[in-house]
Amino acid sequence: MTATATTPDATVTPATTTGPTPARSRTVPAWVWALPPVAVLALAFLYPLALVVQQSVTPDDGGGVSLDPYADVFASEVFRDALTTTVWLAVGSTVGCLVLGFVLALVIAFVPFPGGKAVARFVDVFLSFPSFLITLALLFIYGSVGMANGLWTDVTGAADGPFHFLTTPWGVLLAEITYFTPFVMRPLLAAFSQLDTGQLEVASSLGAGPLRIIRQVILPEALPALAAGGSLVLVMCLNEFGIVLFTGAKDVTTLPMLVYSKAILESDYPAACVVAVVNIAISVGLYSLYRVVSRRAGA
Repeated sequence: MTATATTPDATVTPATTTGPTPARSRTVPAWVWALPPVAVLALAFLYPLALVVQQSVTPDDGGGVSLDPYADVFASEVFRDALTTTVWLAVGSTVGCLVLGFVLALVIAFVPFPGGKAVARFVDVFLSFPSFLITLALLFIYGSVGMANGLWTDVTGAADGPFHFLTTPWGVLLAEITYFTPFVMRPLLAAFSQLDTGQLEVASSLGAGPLRIIRQVILPEALPALAAGGSLVLVMCLNEFGIVLFTGAKDVTTLPMLVYSKAILESDYPAACVVAVVNIAISVGLYSLYRVVSRRAGA
């Protein structure tokens, strides 16, 4: 007797349950999250800036909006002299910082000496110092009653020392170069740390001297960092106020000093606001250049 087994063909499908669809979670639009920081920015920065711009086109004698304050300020010889002084001091300080910063960064990065790492760390600490502190240090050394003049009078018996340059544009230039050079050295040291030392060894093995290695190997790698650091220093020098004030250089009038003089000493607020607007326009333009250079340099 043969037993046959049958296999059912039908497949069992699981029963599906139907129910109410869960409510879709509501997401907050992205622009809502941008409102608080934009509001803070507008209240803390944009609103005061708008007031400055408004005051710059509002003469003291009334009469509504007018460009007469701009015409008066631009026609002033004091403003033209201040603009010229500001530009040449900023450019001169930037060039000095680039040259000195490049040389010092080369020594720290490629010349082994005891305490080299400590000096590199000190550069980072130096960036946190206020500008007037450096100016006071220079006054203690080169001021009218400073150490250098005191040593000179003690040795020669003269009634006065020879160092009186701190109250001149050259003293301001020296103070700005001293203070802002680390701002160039910092990106340079970061760029030098990424440099392949094998390139230097190959160039040296092929007979290249130190100057040629610097010119053909190191300098091309350092150009982006130099451009970024130089752009930043140029912007900061244009807006420097403390150094000029603490050196006591009465004959050195920059745009920030002119704003202070017009607003505080003369109470000429429209003229002060005009100078401030010009200074802001120059600074924003140079800062935009700095951002472009930094982006290309990968900073």
